[in-house]
Amino acid sequence: MIAKAMAKSDVSAADKALIDKLAAEFSDELNNLGVRVSNLERNADMVKWNGKAEYTYYSHRDKDANTKTNDDQLLFRLEPSAEVNSHWHVNARLDASTDLAKDNADVNREHGTDSIQDTDVTLKRVWAQGNYGNFQVKLGKFAQIDNDSIFDTSFSGAEVQFGNKVTFTAGAGRQNMDNDSDFTQKFGHNEDTANYQYAGLGYADGKFVGGVDYHHLNADSFQYAKEDGTKQANEDNANIWLAKAAYRFDKTNALNGFYANNTSADELDKAWSAQYSYKGAEAQNKGTWGAWAAYRYLGDNTDLFSTFDVILAGQKGWEVGTNYAPFKNVVATLRYGHGKNIATDHDIENLFGRIEMFF
Repeated sequence: MIAKAMAKSDVSAADKALIDKLAAEFSDELNNLGVRVSNLERNADMVKWNGKAEYTYYSHRDKDANTKTNDDQLLFRLEPSAEVNSHWHVNARLDASTDLAKDNADVNREHGTDSIQDTDVTLKRVWAQGNYGNFQVKLGKFAQIDNDSIFDTSFSGAEVQFGNKVTFTAGAGRQNMDNDSDFTQKFGHNEDTANYQYAGLGYADGKFVGGVDYHHLNADSFQYAKEDGTKQANEDNANIWLAKAAYRFDKTNALNGFYANNTSADELDKAWSAQYSYKGAEAQNKGTWGAWAAYRYLGDNTDLFSTFDVILAGQKGWEVGTNYAPFKNVVATLRYGHGKNIATDHDIENLFGRIEMFF
């Protein structure tokens, strides 16, 4: 009874004092329980919570059209993980955001887009994950394999992965592509979701990480953007190939990049990026910092769910940035982008700042 009481956290101060007194009195018996007490403590902590609060400011400017968009936003995120058994966990992500400029708590804050939502709190992801040695399965709504490039979003479906140094990953389900999603291309389409399948081979060994992936989306129907600003005839499919690689020379210097092509689009069908990184802020270590420089070309018809903040979908140009951890679990990031709108050839200039507090 005392061991069970010790595993509880929601007790009053008086009860806690009594439990401590009894634990001291029966310390030898409790020690003899050994593993049984350890299991009670483990079961009392089967659900773990992580999260962050962040402030974001961005400014997007089309210098030739003399237009400018500014906004600042707050996000509160919770990411619980619950243990089901030794192989399975259930994970989730909940976001609550507010647009400070509009004082509106119903805003989807993804990569500088504003869209009104029905609720203050959005369940962005929820999935069950099973790990069996070199085999892994996911079921639910989660991020896919290219969330560090042109697919920075989540989809609903299933994924399997197996391997060690060389891995094979395959997934299938439904992808949200309506105007309230992370879908970067707001051109017309007649369905809110697309059928979605993907597969990829990955390799990781020491300093090198690389992979080749294929994504297929089917919806009725896409209207691909053209370089003259018009839309081409409706197309039911997007077939995107992507190759990516990253190499870390040492603890200080690293290179990474990717190249992607949508073979179903006739124009604006390529996206690529090359980035050099120096060090990098570590949230756990106060005083750490990093900087980077990159060139990105993000064709409208391939960069469908962009992960980038200052060179946006449909733009090309240079990005420079830095991040710094002024305190433990606090990271400040600043990015600056300068380049062109690919279709219009207008000069663009974008600024992005963010402060994150992790817990």
